[in-house]
Amino acid sequence: MHDFQRRFIDFMLEAGVLTFGDFTTKSGRKTPYFVNTGLYRSGSQMAILGRAYADAIDASFPQGFDVLFGPAYKGIPLVVAVATAFAERGRDVEFCFNRKEAKDHGEGGVIVGRKLRDGDRVLIVEDVTTAGTSIRETVPVLRAAAGISLAGLIVSVNRMERGTTDRTALAELADEFAMPTRSIVDLDEILEHLGDRLGSDDRMRITAYREQYGAATS
Repeated sequence: MHDFQRRFIDFMLEAGVLTFGDFTTKSGRKTPYFVNTGLYRSGSQMAILGRAYADAIDASFPQGFDVLFGPAYKGIPLVVAVATAFAERGRDVEFCFNRKEAKDHGEGGVIVGRKLRDGDRVLIVEDVTTAGTSIRETVPVLRAAAGISLAGLIVSVNRMERGTTDRTALAELADEFAMPTRSIVDLDEILEHLGDRLGSDDRMRITAYREQYGAATS
């Protein structure tokens, strides 16, 4: 595990984004832990978050990319934070995001920011992907804008549970769209880093949850 991953796990805990208890996911699953990226709420937190994504992108996408894309709505602040983090390192990265509804005046269209061009390699920046629904909605929007190729998808946490099959949503999306999919951290890395800081009850409930919903393969 990289140092930036350890720092990111501690950061999620300190920000209250990663919590343990009794929760219900959007899909209706009862889960013993929850990752709520909507709780990031300050400029300093977004700066740290953007750097963590940038670290993971540098480590996971050596093939590079031309433009970052953030799916509305949570992906919008994320993609801005990541581009800013790269700028701090002396690399000027362009980004864009989509509107939920097409604009019929002004510049029009659904893409805001960098105009996509044929041949662009687009890296999608998302928060957490459980079933992959938002990405399946996003890819047609990108392909309708230009003849782009998908450089990949980066999310903050891989919950390592089944998507629509017995594989993780990230693995399904990788095959479906022929693109690499990565996360800053996954559940195994979270559990490894927390060690004894995670109570035995929480750990047992996570084990039981994974037996019920865990993916057969990554």
